[in-house]
Amino acid sequence: MSKRVKRFGRLMIMSVLALTLFLAGCTSSDKTSNGGSGGSGGSGGGKGSEGGKTEITFWHGSTGLGLEAMNALVKSFEESHPDIKVKMVYTEANEGADQKLLTSVTGGNPPDVATFDRFKVGSWASQGALTDLSDMAAADGVSQDRYYQYAWDEASYQGKLYAIPYSTDSRLLYYNKDHFKEAGLDPENPPKTIAELEAAAEKLTIKEGNRFKRIGFIPWYSQGWLYSWGWSFGGEFYNESTQEVTANDPKIVEALQWMVDFGNKYNVEDISGFESSAGSDALDPFISGQLSMKVDGNWTISGINKFKPDLNYGVTPIPTPTGTDFTTWSGGHAFIIPKGAKNTEAAWEFLKYFGGPEGAKAYYEKLDGSLSVQPAVNEELGRANDPMLKEFIDILPNSHHRPVISEGQLLWNELASATENSTRGKGTPKENLDKATEAVNKALKK
Repeated sequence: MSKRVKRFGRLMIMSVLALTLFLAGCTSSDKTSNGGSGGSGGSGGGKGSEGGKTEITFWHGSTGLGLEAMNALVKSFEESHPDIKVKMVYTEANEGADQKLLTSVTGGNPPDVATFDRFKVGSWASQGALTDLSDMAAADGVSQDRYYQYAWDEASYQGKLYAIPYSTDSRLLYYNKDHFKEAGLDPENPPKTIAELEAAAEKLTIKEGNRFKRIGFIPWYSQGWLYSWGWSFGGEFYNESTQEVTANDPKIVEALQWMVDFGNKYNVEDISGFESSAGSDALDPFISGQLSMKVDGNWTISGINKFKPDLNYGVTPIPTPTGTDFTTWSGGHAFIIPKGAKNTEAAWEFLKYFGGPEGAKAYYEKLDGSLSVQPAVNEELGRANDPMLKEFIDILPNSHHRPVISEGQLLWNELASATENSTRGKGTPKENLDKATEAVNKALKK
């Protein structure tokens, strides 16, 4: 095992608990179905003796419907590849799974394949913990034109491919049409500009003293991360040419300042009280009618269908200052071959299969509300036939991905801290984003 990977192991073990933060900002069909066990333990790869088949070990974090989809994928793959058997091993989808995977890599006994958050590809690839897939992909014609550009880019690091992307999502503004009618707003003409968003929020908000009976909007609630607003305001978080983080881009500072001003208008402490009492599932404030608008992802549709199927709502692109140039950002998962895997060739066959239309269709046929990173698969499965889901698909060609850098987790943490401190009056947006930029760039240079 290389010194770089061993060093990476020591660093990751010390910092692995911080990984919980990124889970709130990244989703996939795996995430929507967590909550149980989907297989037996085990690690490493090896060759099985049954019928001379090559056995590959596959670590995943899927349960419920996600597990059904993975089982369908594996069954379809094994039927078309009778010489390969896939041993599925459940590893709970949390920070503990990262530590377990890391331990297997540093110990020289990793699984052959694992599901992996694309957000982490840059940091793990930079330390030599992932297998470079570039040559295998080129030899078999697996190229970017099959995928949304952002997904392929997020699965790559410094021009090399380290993962095969499969799931994706996007974020839009949800709004309650009945609330709009009640407040005298046109439910078929949701806000497009920041000014229109502010005006709508004011009309929709019902406050008694310091208590919100109903709040029109909270910029940072749910998926209202600084990434969401920074890009919508026209900012960029990373300069590819200089390879430096630009979290203090004037447009991002402007976005955070707007969030601060919004919070001050309605009193941040009162908003915090509302948030602390907010529930989930059927008690989600948007579903229960306590929140009129929120930024959230496509996965929320299934929750609404389950807990409040008669909710009269719509979705629209996240407003921008100009009411044009709408965008979003996307997360998602991928398949990787950890460094040191024993059956790389067979593992690549599995990745290649899922990275093609046949494997993706076998998987996504079991997950009606989930999106593939392959536009052709979404089209063939009729995802756009659902008018609500269609809005999330239509924005994908304009989607961003988080910077693929070795310090992606640190950047996420620093942006979250800058948002928290600024909205709480602990430093200005410019000061806090300057500090965040300096901290990440300093780490990148080490």
